[in-house]
Amino acid sequence: MGQKKLIKFAAIKAYENVLEYPQGMPGKWDAFFQELAKGTINISLADLAVSQPTKPLVLELACGRGEYAVGLGRLFANQNFIGLDIKGNRIWKGASIANRDGLKNVAFVRTQIDQVTQYFAKEEVNEIWITFPDPQLRLSKAKRRLTHPKFLRLYQQFLTPGGIVHLKTDSPNLFLFTKTVIELYGLSLITATDNLYSSEFMQSDNWEDRYAIKTYYEGLNIASSNRIHYIQFKLDKELPIELEEKLKEIIAEFEITETHDSLARNGKQAME
Repeated sequence: MGQKKLIKFAAIKAYENVLEYPQGMPGKWDAFFQELAKGTINISLADLAVSQPTKPLVLELACGRGEYAVGLGRLFANQNFIGLDIKGNRIWKGASIANRDGLKNVAFVRTQIDQVTQYFAKEEVNEIWITFPDPQLRLSKAKRRLTHPKFLRLYQQFLTPGGIVHLKTDSPNLFLFTKTVIELYGLSLITATDNLYSSEFMQSDNWEDRYAIKTYYEGLNIASSNRIHYIQFKLDKELPIELEEKLKEIIAEFEITETHDSLARNGKQAME
């Protein structure tokens, strides 16, 4: 491991706004953010009280450097935001900026996304942002997509009833896949566009300032699509497992096989 990564890993261990694999956190996030706002040093997670949230809690999954969690924290002081990612050296960037700018409503959790239900209580989270995740383009990897029903069922365990999910991606296939999931399971579609920054959409009633937050990966344009796709929907229906075979049949008609890994080998993804 490089020296720079070691320095970043050591730094986040001392940050009050970064928790690594925290135990016993479901139901305690409101209390945690209250302590963070007070400037409490060495917050004792065990001593935090379980309580109903007093502020909306928003989660950014696979947050990378945390640009969205930080950007949303600046825009909405009356809400709390958590960025979740397994890469500590990436989390360091967003956590450092939040500390520098005094954003006491932004925190980060280092863990795997498939373990996310361990950290949040039922109906504790209001919204989820998924920003430029690996689209897992091979059909054999479809279940790794963060908008696959397998993951959506996890989110339903801690989202408020009808909780909202946002996806921002440069992958046309992930966008189309997500729309297919929404249609197949009868979820409520709120907003969808295959060209987020088009003048038409930006001048429409659907545009919001939070859509303009840009991540590091957005700038890379890994998919070379020259368009940013955005979709917002509610997780307001059950997701029967038996429909997954039908989903597989549908997406097999439009899937492609090129992956992030192959793009990286072609020199289109910047090395970290």
